[in-house]
Amino acid sequence: MVDSQDTLSAASQNSQHLMEMVTDPAARETSDPAAILASTAHRPFPIADRPWTMTQRWNDLLFVHWPIPAITMSALIPPTLRLDTFDGTAWVGVVPFWMSRIRARIPGAAAASVPFSRSFPELNLRTYVRSKRTGRGGVFFFSLDAASPLAVAGARTLFHLPYFLANIKRETAPDGTVRFCSSRLLTARDAAFQATYRGMGRPADAPPSPPGSIEHFLTERYCLFTTHRNRVLVGDIHHLPWPLEPAEAYIRTNHLPHAHGLVLPNRQPLLHFSRSLHVYIWSLREDVSAS
Repeated sequence: MVDSQDTLSAASQNSQHLMEMVTDPAARETSDPAAILASTAHRPFPIADRPWTMTQRWNDLLFVHWPIPAITMSALIPPTLRLDTFDGTAWVGVVPFWMSRIRARIPGAAAASVPFSRSFPELNLRTYVRSKRTGRGGVFFFSLDAASPLAVAGARTLFHLPYFLANIKRETAPDGTVRFCSSRLLTARDAAFQATYRGMGRPADAPPSPPGSIEHFLTERYCLFTTHRNRVLVGDIHHLPWPLEPAEAYIRTNHLPHAHGLVLPNRQPLLHFSRSLHVYIWSLREDVSAS
């Protein structure tokens, strides 16, 4: 099983060539809020027509994905959501990263930094679903482990997401190599995760992932779904297209999927990396049919 063995994965045979490429500054992901919020042509559906609630920057993010039989995954998601598949196959993702520049919009005032949670690491376990009412595709989280007690409490209360408090250590070396170690707290289920990973570089003229590609299916998601009191809730998000890079990762421990009833296939995962991305998040609303 991949989640109980050391795994060495390389996403490109041209790693040395890619590492030597220098990204054009003009192509780098902007942090200008007006420019980000005005850039919507890449979205599969319109941006939310109300003020955003929170903004964050996601850093050193690794997408690690495995295919899962659709019949297996369907049994693990709420029946009020429809499983989203690529060529008939479901996918599960383990996503380590760290967030910074966390700011919440205060009604009647400018956005303010969130106290005690300006920067912390996080680890997600996710799959992909569609609304039965609107058909929109999004993310469904099995779990979100975070090293911030305030973030865990706030997300469970305000977003009804399955956040867990975890002891997470994250180091980024000068060459960009990330060492990530997570151990969930206050639970009997072993959800440990340990990995060393890095991006392999992105050519200056690299286009975004095209619609219809597996990269686009796995990463270009602009809402999340959760359930609360028998209702399906949706949280809109917005960002520029992911500036994905090929990646390599040494995954020493990955008990996270097993802790949530998932058995990974005995094959190498798909790997993608992104150095940073600014994200805007809206408060939850009930999932209703599009007008």
